[in-house]
Amino acid sequence: MAEAEAAGDAGLGPGSGPGSGPAPGQGPGPEDAELTAVIGATVPTGFEQTAAEEVQEKLGSASRISRDRGKIYFQVPAQRLPQVHRLRSVDNLFVVVQEFKYYEFKENKEDALKDLEDLVKKLCWTDPLKVWELNNSLKKKKTKRKKHNLQSTNTEKPQGVASRDGVEQEADNEQSDVKGEVQASSESGTKAGDGQTGEGEPKVLRFRVTCNRAGDKHSFTSNEAARDFGGAVQEHFQWKADMTNFDVEVLLNIHNNEVVVGIALTEESLHRRNITHFGPTTLRSTLAYGMLRLCDPQPTDIIVDPMCGTGAIPIEGATEWPYCYHIAGDNSPQAVKRAANNICSLLRKNESKDSGLGVPLDIIQWDICNLPLRTGSVDIVVTDMPFGKRMGSKKKNWDLYPACLMEMGRICTPGTGRAVLLTQDKKCFAKALSRVGHIWRRAQTVWVNVGGLHAAVYLLRRTWERAEERRSW
Repeated sequence: MAEAEAAGDAGLGPGSGPGSGPAPGQGPGPEDAELTAVIGATVPTGFEQTAAEEVQEKLGSASRISRDRGKIYFQVPAQRLPQVHRLRSVDNLFVVVQEFKYYEFKENKEDALKDLEDLVKKLCWTDPLKVWELNNSLKKKKTKRKKHNLQSTNTEKPQGVASRDGVEQEADNEQSDVKGEVQASSESGTKAGDGQTGEGEPKVLRFRVTCNRAGDKHSFTSNEAARDFGGAVQEHFQWKADMTNFDVEVLLNIHNNEVVVGIALTEESLHRRNITHFGPTTLRSTLAYGMLRLCDPQPTDIIVDPMCGTGAIPIEGATEWPYCYHIAGDNSPQAVKRAANNICSLLRKNESKDSGLGVPLDIIQWDICNLPLRTGSVDIVVTDMPFGKRMGSKKKNWDLYPACLMEMGRICTPGTGRAVLLTQDKKCFAKALSRVGHIWRRAQTVWVNVGGLHAAVYLLRRTWERAEERRSW
């Protein structure tokens, strides 16, 4: 079954759910204005540390990396939810209701399921539901803001060139909105499900329970756990069960003897943010971000993706590292067209935010083994190499990989250049790398899961050795 969340440590232990205390460095404010939340995030497998570093850098919060791969946990003030949703390395978000590091399951199936049912009324749902309500109101305001920006774009052309301050101003506005929402939620003291419909009748929330279970020592199935736990949730809140059109998704994550109960904050994965025109092997934006961060881009760096496909890597790079220059290329005209369309979509999205700046990104059709770039002119190469599964073939990779590595070595700056390369054809890559060991040195390997395939991301560093000039392969 799908993977499950791990439980807490000393900082986020059992029973220390959201709202258990004020934000770090802040005293308890009136009317619960300092509501805090323990956020769980799913991240690309292998890039947990990268995600934790981003959380520390952008939110100032320390993260705990789950023992179950692909998960991190961190605590933030609820008013910082907009910044949480803008994290580039996370796929899905949820607020933790409570976590149990050592949960004792009964051996008998009926007893084990009965314990899960009884657990519902013992949990402290109040603060997590406040966070969910706050998150919901932010999504509605974001939708309204998008519609307003779209109407403004259609009726009025922006004058002059906007600066990045516009983005900061938008963030400030969101922050003000959140503070107001937190205070309003605290003052009203409303409970989820007490809202009114247009006819003045109480609105009954629709919900579903999703159980993610890992481990072979459980006497019950995931469906049985979700069914019985969901029945107890329905009885406790008087909500209506709906598996498709639900308002609240309750998560029951079980990993061996660890249990985490949460409420989902994202309806779909955040990795879908940039791409509108998909190809047969479109890379997830969150994985692209992890690869880019691995090579530590610096201002004025020239970053090249020589096999860009739909452009996921260079688009993510141009968005998050705008002070670098990004070049995307592919030998397929269809891929170049898709990437160009995705870049155009990004430009239209920026225009709707009143940001008149373009993106530092160009795209070109080329031959990976004969790049139209000067020797030693590139700082970083980041690319998703053909696996030989859905694209290309493993047989062709034996000729393609060494030729690619040689040409990448030629264009990269000796001594400081680096490359981050993703591939599932690890045997072929290892052989190719051994042939070009005089120009590339492997510095790090990150094992990742890409669409169910066990792949690797290699960080290579360029040696001082002079690369061979172009030659026919």
